[in-house]
Amino acid sequence: MRKKTLRDIDVQGKRVLVRVDFNVPLKGDQVADDTRIRAALPTIKYLIERGASVILMSHLGRPKDGPDPKYSMKPTAARLAELLGKPVAFVEDCVGPKAEAAASGLKPGDVLVLENTRFYKGETKNDPKLAEQMAKLAQIYVNDAFGSAHRAHSSTEGVTKFLPAVAGFLMEKELDYLGGVMEKPRRPFLAILGGAKVSDKIGVISSLLDKADTLLIGGGMANTFLKAKGLGVGDSLVEDEVLGTAKELMAKAGARMLLPMDVVVAQAVEATAAARTVAVDKVPEGWRILDVGPETVKKYKEALHGAKTVVWNGPMGVFELPAFAAGTRAVAAVLAELKDATTVVGGGDSVAAVTQAGLADRISHISTGGGASLEFLEGKALPGVVALNDK
Repeated sequence: MRKKTLRDIDVQGKRVLVRVDFNVPLKGDQVADDTRIRAALPTIKYLIERGASVILMSHLGRPKDGPDPKYSMKPTAARLAELLGKPVAFVEDCVGPKAEAAASGLKPGDVLVLENTRFYKGETKNDPKLAEQMAKLAQIYVNDAFGSAHRAHSSTEGVTKFLPAVAGFLMEKELDYLGGVMEKPRRPFLAILGGAKVSDKIGVISSLLDKADTLLIGGGMANTFLKAKGLGVGDSLVEDEVLGTAKELMAKAGARMLLPMDVVVAQAVEATAAARTVAVDKVPEGWRILDVGPETVKKYKEALHGAKTVVWNGPMGVFELPAFAAGTRAVAAVLAELKDATTVVGGGDSVAAVTQAGLADRISHISTGGGASLEFLEGKALPGVVALNDK
């Protein structure tokens, strides 16, 4: 970790602007899942305990044309107040006179949540004028939103031009775990990649082939590799436009890339669809591959046995439907059982699978950033991280 963190600066009596990732699902005016809010608590509590005034900003959803009440940050402020057991103020703006008055009125230990940064057109364009207005609210900037660090926006990158800028504890943890995996993994180092599309992960597969000992492939993306091998995949999801790339990746990987041997198929992506297990060279016409089969699970378990570092991104099948969740659940269980291994899980669906199985506390690190963790594993520089002050 070569960037300054909260520990490297004095925050006593200072107004501190923290970019958090409170992009949470809402149900009406209630927070439906507070995982991301909880993830920011160590940074927020540290600042409160050290007598800083804490000003939090985040985006939520994708509001199209300016302010939209259904994307307001207000419910997140209410949930944060419950988690902290103390009042949390909210202001219906994130720049300008209202926000400035609310920020300057804070006492040491007070917490204020600003309105959605994406209510401003300039946010996603990294408008320097908007960033400068954000910076006016505080004396120090902390980025604790790893999930947004791959975007150069006013609140993640632009604001660092106007204030001392350091990493929060969640950001630090993400960079330490993901950086450790990519720079000095303990071996054997295995990567498990799933999800629907190969095209989303070409860069990651390529990067991991240079670093990992073995790659295990599942999910919809496996279909594209199977078709590239010349196998019939029925009506399964396939990206024909990247079949050539899939062939090149398989040639580069050789025996280090493991593909499914058997699969669970059905004629429709429905909970009640009749499913059956077939070998990968026996997928019937008109049927779709929706999960990896038991023989594949067995092979992947054997491969993972004795692993010292494992990165997992993307489910093995359509795990939202119980009939096609066995492969994903089995991978989650194997990772939870690895005693002496560093296990890192990223991507919304894989994280959801681990959480639903009640295994989250047995994983070394659960990444809060899907797109950001993928770009990091691909070896790309993340603008929100690059912009922070160096040690």
